[in-house]
Amino acid sequence: MLEEVERWLTRRSWSVSDRPLERVLAAKRGTTVSVVLPALNEEATVGDIVGVIRRELMTDAVPLVDELVVIDSGSTDRTAEVAAAAGARVVARDDILPRIPAVPGKGEVLWRSLMVTSGDVVAFVDADLRDFSADFVTGIVGPLLTDPEVDFVKAMYDRPFGAELSGSTPGQGGRVTELVARPLLNLHWPRLAGFVQPLGGEYAARRSLLERLPFPVGYGVELGLLVDALHTVGLDALAQVDVGVRKHRHQDGQALGRMAAAIYRTAQVRLSRGHLVRPRLTQFERGASGFEPRTYAVDTEERPPMAEITEYAHRRVA
Repeated sequence: MLEEVERWLTRRSWSVSDRPLERVLAAKRGTTVSVVLPALNEEATVGDIVGVIRRELMTDAVPLVDELVVIDSGSTDRTAEVAAAAGARVVARDDILPRIPAVPGKGEVLWRSLMVTSGDVVAFVDADLRDFSADFVTGIVGPLLTDPEVDFVKAMYDRPFGAELSGSTPGQGGRVTELVARPLLNLHWPRLAGFVQPLGGEYAARRSLLERLPFPVGYGVELGLLVDALHTVGLDALAQVDVGVRKHRHQDGQALGRMAAAIYRTAQVRLSRGHLVRPRLTQFERGASGFEPRTYAVDTEERPPMAEITEYAHRRVA
């Protein structure tokens, strides 16, 4: 590990307990905080997450979060209804920036969320978390409120594999992280080698930074934002906070393969704007006549920095 990274780990890696809630609230002053949950068919978990944030972080006694928005990216279940009943403002992805046709993908939703939120600090939280704790929000928001030199904060945590089952294996989640993202970062962006969960979906940043970054529309968004934030504001403006344990729904191996391909593509785009490999991935499934190929497109599109979008600029002037 680079000496610079070792120093960074002592300066910019914390535990949520390092900043008690009282200290975070005292530092908030006039800074506004938005929490965004990107959601697609998450009726089983989104209501509990919204409820915890509303009860613990959006009260007269604890006014940490000013705005809680669920962006529904086309759910076919009761995600929107459940989120609204729990107290979130729900916005449909396709109703944001209708001039620009939406494409599928988590990054697309996160990018569009900047248009319908107003907080100086924006925190992203995945909507499939189980046993959700408010520490996920206070942990990633805290450094941004207490340290003006910090611009981007990732959560770190244990990710038990098989968290929905008794006897789950501690620390064995994050397979794409260990097999794809961590090797890519260590080989090509070694200054980011200190991040424990580079692909984690819980992170917060200053709006002034997010609006300057391009957003990969799909699974590559977390790696893309981390790499671009490094190049934009430098390593010392990035941080991570240990928030405990993250339990969520695990995807099957083929879905992880598609995720890995998108992440590799995102890294490739950032390594070279020249020749790129064919953005397709073929996987195999056993059918009636043996193994059958299934070919998928790999996410290649990226949204430009939100600061370049006319509607966003007009909204800020207004």
